Amino acid sequence: MRSLPGLTALFVVLTMSGAGAAEEWEKVAGGDVAIKARKRADIPGGREVWAEGHLDVSIQDVQSALRDHESFRHWMPYVTESKVVSHEPDGRVTYTQLDFPIISNRDYVLRVVDEELLAADGTGQFRQRWFSQGKALPERTGVVRLYHNEGSWHFTPAGESRVRFVYRFTVEPGGSIPGFLAGVGQKDAVMDTVRAVEKRARKLATERASVR
Repeated sequence: MRSLPGLTALFVVLTMSGAGAAEEWEKVAGGDVAIKARKRADIPGGREVWAEGHLDVSIQDVQSALRDHESFRHWMPYVTESKVVSHEPDGRVTYTQLDFPIISNRDYVLRVVDEELLAADGTGQFRQRWFSQGKALPERTGVVRLYHNEGSWHFTPAGESRVRFVYRFTVEPGGSIPGFLAGVGQKDAVMDTVRAVEKRARKLATERASVR
């Protein structure tokens, strides 16, 4: 189990929201990963979040990691269930459940679209976008369904085994969140996800090298 600061990070992510009426951007963190957020006037407690920076991994391994939704439960923070529900002409429908202490579990159903993939020789960019498909599956007893969840990843090469990324997302809190958790851990929540992707990409690179 994570310490309380780590747990609050994810709870704050659940109060962040995306496109629409918004105020001025506020800087949350700088350095190798810059994070900014702004309030959403049309969503109580909502925030739009933007993170960008560089990771010392190959773009091929990042693409492989983020296209394998089935494996998210093994390495993505707080994810205990992840599966592909169906494959569609313009993407795939996925299901994800998040497990927290203190508050009820959350889940969401998404349509994930790979808008741009690398060329066969590994060149190019990787763009992935997701949209809520919350009504595609019935709600589960004891789990709070998140019906507003959309976002995107955009990766571009930045040298050998190095990428630049932009990560944006919007999601609702769903249900009730204890008041003492509000406003805590915003930076940690985003960094948990970014570092998890980086770690997974490095693991895939090691696995590729071992079979050569």
